[in-house]
Amino acid sequence: MSYTAHIDTFARDRLPPREQQPEFLFDLPELRFPPRLNCAEALLDRWIEQGEAGRLCIQAPPDVSWTYGDLYEKANRIANVLVDEMGLVPGNRVLLRGANTPMLVACWFAVVKAGGIAVATMPLLRAKELTEVIDKAQVTHALCEKGFADELRSAAAAQPVLGQIRYYGGEVSGLEAGPETGLEAAMARQSSDFVNVPTAADDTCLIAFTSGTTGKPKGTMHFHRDVMAACACWPVHVLKADAHDRFVGSPPLAFTFGLGGLVLFPMSVGASTILLPKAGPEQLLEAIPRFGATVLFTAPTSYRAMSEGAAARRLSVPLGGTLRKCVSAGEVLAASVRALWGERTGIELIDGIGSTELLHIFVSADEDTARPGATGKAVPGYIACVMDEHGQPAPPGRVGLLAVKGPTGCRYLDDPRQSAYVMDGWNYTGDAYIADEDGYLYSQGRADDMIISAGYNIGAHEVEAALLQHPLVAECVVIGAADRERGQIVKAYVVLREGCDGGDSLAKELQDFVKANIAPYKYPRAIEFLAALPRTESGKVQRFRLREGSAAVSA
Repeated sequence: MSYTAHIDTFARDRLPPREQQPEFLFDLPELRFPPRLNCAEALLDRWIEQGEAGRLCIQAPPDVSWTYGDLYEKANRIANVLVDEMGLVPGNRVLLRGANTPMLVACWFAVVKAGGIAVATMPLLRAKELTEVIDKAQVTHALCEKGFADELRSAAAAQPVLGQIRYYGGEVSGLEAGPETGLEAAMARQSSDFVNVPTAADDTCLIAFTSGTTGKPKGTMHFHRDVMAACACWPVHVLKADAHDRFVGSPPLAFTFGLGGLVLFPMSVGASTILLPKAGPEQLLEAIPRFGATVLFTAPTSYRAMSEGAAARRLSVPLGGTLRKCVSAGEVLAASVRALWGERTGIELIDGIGSTELLHIFVSADEDTARPGATGKAVPGYIACVMDEHGQPAPPGRVGLLAVKGPTGCRYLDDPRQSAYVMDGWNYTGDAYIADEDGYLYSQGRADDMIISAGYNIGAHEVEAALLQHPLVAECVVIGAADRERGQIVKAYVVLREGCDGGDSLAKELQDFVKANIAPYKYPRAIEFLAALPRTESGKVQRFRLREGSAAVSA
């Protein structure tokens, strides 16, 4: 294959104007990338070139085991299918749809090798949501797991721009195009050799859509150099994994937390990953000893749910197991969850905050420098600042907005919300934080979670942390609900532990419990018990749905 002169410039043409993009920092020597860079070459091909084709790369249930050589060969065959049979040219957008499996990883690398732009989607998205993604990114090609075909077919019928689809994972019935729609059959016809497209370091290689916690998702554009920058910062300076590690976790690969933690970061050091199509707490507890996992990525909710099982099964190195590093992100880590996990496993959680806009984690602390309640400090390669309402650095101890600069940053795909996220060269993440005298950053929740009640500023996260210390509370979310007298009141949505029933007496008990642990004026004046919290597929709580529900009730 040779690099074609025909290039689809859709993504480059729709980058935000230069003046609306953040200031990018490349201060670390490892962040000085060459003009030509294909991140698939740097993450996959280099291990083959170094004679490591036989190194373990991916494991999956029931008994799948791929080496780096296996992944390389399959990705090359798929790349040839994309170019020779599906007509892909560099810059075309390719929708990826499937559970966390080795084939999904092979498809991702194939797209990047061929100079395409990977648009991974959460498996449970419905046709309406897929239609919006296809339309926004003008997706022309798709690779989809058979079990998720129906919704994609419905979306494709409404979006003729999507002209080429191949399915993997078995036969797909009822497709007019016939057997040629099967990806595996097409792969068998193709060579296992492929010459990667010599993409520029600043060519877009992925468009990641935000998880929709605040409403309509936004497409975030990331370059080949962004992928490698993410691998050069937090994993190297905070995680400190090595080639012997085996990664496992719950986030979908369509979520950048999952793409980084389960694909990019392990492969950047020659380690292996364990992919679970379903990765709830019970599946993770089973997979860790079965596959000998050493590094775990999941959310605070899962750590809380897994703590007893992890202790009983003795999964961690301190207890005689294999698990040695545990990463928490995706939502705020309460000090009580950190303490509980440490007590049960002997492992100090590595907390971190990242965003789809910046690709991965930019504030964190390793096990030796972690502080209870603190997210950490800016990761090497990044700088972070708490800004006041005038866009100036807030003094230590004062709540402000978290602003970040580094080698990655927000580039929304043709979206007016770019100017709200990037201001004066800073990425404003929408999170409220406090910095201490040592530069440690303490989350106060999302900026729009700050509740103003009768003149008092109350952080939703602080009330949530207090509620979570009660032994009957499994999960909770606190919002500000409209109130005629106070402007807002603190309202808590609480999910109880299994076997517990909510009611007025328990609500009163929880209110008194909060009053006894934090300033009494912060207690939740309204408590509603739920069977489950509304979440995105990536596991983040959809607070806007709770606010909408509260507004509807108030009205």
